[in-house]
Amino acid sequence: MDIILILLVALAVEFIIGDPPNAIHPVAWLGKVISFFERFGLRAGKTYQFLYGALITVILMLAVAAAAWFLVEWLKSIHYILYIVVTGILLKVSFSFVYLRKTALHIKQLIEKDETIDQGRFELRALVSRDTSKLSRPYLVSATVESVSESLCDSLVSPIFFFLLFGLPGAFAFRVVSTFDSMVGYRGKYEYLGKFPARLDDVLNYIPARLSALVVIVAAYLTKMGARRAWHIAKSDHLKTESPNAGWPMAAAAGALGVQFEKIDHYRLGRADRPMTPDVVEDSLRLINSATMVWFIICFAVGGMIIALT
Repeated sequence: MDIILILLVALAVEFIIGDPPNAIHPVAWLGKVISFFERFGLRAGKTYQFLYGALITVILMLAVAAAAWFLVEWLKSIHYILYIVVTGILLKVSFSFVYLRKTALHIKQLIEKDETIDQGRFELRALVSRDTSKLSRPYLVSATVESVSESLCDSLVSPIFFFLLFGLPGAFAFRVVSTFDSMVGYRGKYEYLGKFPARLDDVLNYIPARLSALVVIVAAYLTKMGARRAWHIAKSDHLKTESPNAGWPMAAAAGALGVQFEKIDHYRLGRADRPMTPDVVEDSLRLINSATMVWFIICFAVGGMIIALT
């Protein structure tokens, strides 16, 4: 029963309150901690950078997971309802989907009009790491929809997957690795410092990425989009991205929507059966919202099975 109640609290907080401001957001605090340690990681050669990055990743992951475990156990010893509510609130900060969807819809509204498209290019930087300053409208749409579909895994499926396996410590441990990867997992000067967290992130997202593609395909069937096409594109195109995982939900979404995602000089996913217009953003939100619903139904079913077996 605990799992279901905690999930319900987390969902209620997500829909009613949303993400807390950065000043009190644990993930924002984590980002500051990583930034502090990151400055000491580039002071020597490649071996030092790799070992330093690995050590800091493991230490932070274990420290945060241990803190979450002790907090949960302490709350259990005080009051059951307090334990459920606080754990649900903390679980919520490990995932996000309402804010990301609202941001994507806002960007869609900006890039629809010539007079606000530059603002759309600027605000899109909150969702993607690529240079958006010179992207044309179809590429802006593509980048927005790619981000929405990829975030299904990183921002929702993965943290809750690890919550179901290991409780709140699991969700928080994943968020440490994911945050570390997003900050220093890129190539360039962070190639060796970020190599370990990037590879560990790949390992942790291996199953959730494929689950994300699956729920996108189911959502495509429920929303009467191209479920069969989503399945075939996911199988054929998921390896075209540099990440071994991101291609799964992105390719499935491209197939369901009947579009081609393109990151210039990097990849093309899907088939261009329809033009990449701003309306695609709205369709993608309908698809991913349905996929989110499917994922939570699965989670509640798993929670019910766990209750029945214990």
